[in-house]
Amino acid sequence: MSTDDEALWKEASQFFRALSPTPDSPQANPTTPEKVQLGKALFHDPRLSQSGTLSCSSCHNLNAYGVDGLPTSIGHERKAGERNAPTVFNASLHFSQFWDGRAEDLEAQAKAPILNPSEMGMVSETVAVERIKRIPEYKQAFENSFAEGQNSVSYQNIARAIAAFERTLLTPAPFDRYLQGDRNALSDAAREGLKTYIHYGCTACHNGVGVGGALYQKFGVVNPYPHQKDTGRFRVTQNPEDKYVFKVPSLRNVERTAPYFHDGKIESLEKAVITMAKTQLGKDMP
Repeated sequence: MSTDDEALWKEASQFFRALSPTPDSPQANPTTPEKVQLGKALFHDPRLSQSGTLSCSSCHNLNAYGVDGLPTSIGHERKAGERNAPTVFNASLHFSQFWDGRAEDLEAQAKAPILNPSEMGMVSETVAVERIKRIPEYKQAFENSFAEGQNSVSYQNIARAIAAFERTLLTPAPFDRYLQGDRNALSDAAREGLKTYIHYGCTACHNGVGVGGALYQKFGVVNPYPHQKDTGRFRVTQNPEDKYVFKVPSLRNVERTAPYFHDGKIESLEKAVITMAKTQLGKDMP
């Protein structure tokens, strides 16, 4: 290996960390095979929506890298959502959930779309639980997965099961092999791109094991984003300093999850990179 390649690997190792293929098992919601299987069924079950036609997988299609390919998703009664649906793959790597970080973990996130009138539109937690309780297979699966026995079917446990399944949706990549020491895991072109990425300063926000997902950042640090209407995290905190602040998305599988940004306005990865260089770094990228 050349001295330059060794120096690049060492530099990359300062900014990134390889992804473990083993899902987290938090103390408050241990990951078990039974719970994961139950969560997978619930993730794909449209009976958790008011109309019986929408599921978590409607917006997070696992056959399409965990997204629906739309600028903003279409939900209950054909209502358009306000923000682009991020991929569910590797969501467990993020320090908070949703573009504005209003959910602290996957369990909190899993509860919200079911009741959102623009998403799955379920009228209440009680109705959702009663629907699931009426299905004998689910009743048994909940008892096998949780310790409350016959009282195991609850809205909290529905969310816990879905979250446990989502924690298994990890996608190790050639970049992880590279970080672990396989210098040949990346092509010459990819290594050149990595060098450019680091030297441009993209690592200031997109770093760590998720290559993003670990902090909030204003969208428009140097130049304003031309389509900006959404005030981002300000809607959660009402803090003026949070205007146009969003959670930095992960770049894992990014080439498969167009369109881009919170509003889905940018259709190509190349245009997204050029836009980020301009808005965040003040650079006109050639």
